[in-house]
Amino acid sequence: MVWIVVGVVVLLAVIALVALLLRKRGTAQRERRQEEDRHRAAEMREQAKNTELEAREREAKATMAEAEAQRAEIEAERLRRQAQERQTDAQGLREKVTHHHQEADSIDPDIPKDGDPRQGR
Repeated sequence: MVWIVVGVVVLLAVIALVALLLRKRGTAQRERRQEEDRHRAAEMREQAKNTELEAREREAKATMAEAEAQRAEIEAERLRRQAQERQTDAQGLREKVTHHHQEADSIDPDIPKDGDPRQGR
């Protein structure tokens, strides 16, 4: 009977020891997983920071491109107005030239008064 009690006590001690080792092993695995998760989380945060910087840089470039496009539109409008002014000036000069020709024809004695300049020559 003593041997049975000793055997049961030893068996309980072995079971307790195995349970303790399994718990330590589980705790170690859990801690290792937590450390790996912390490391992955830190990497993900770093990657998110880099992505955020890249996004801000692209937004800044887009804003600069938009500003450049607006400057180009303003310059194009300025050039259109300048071209229109020059066209108006040129038209005014053409009218002046036509007026001078008509005035010259009106005072030229060799030009018939019916308007055909070739008849008098």
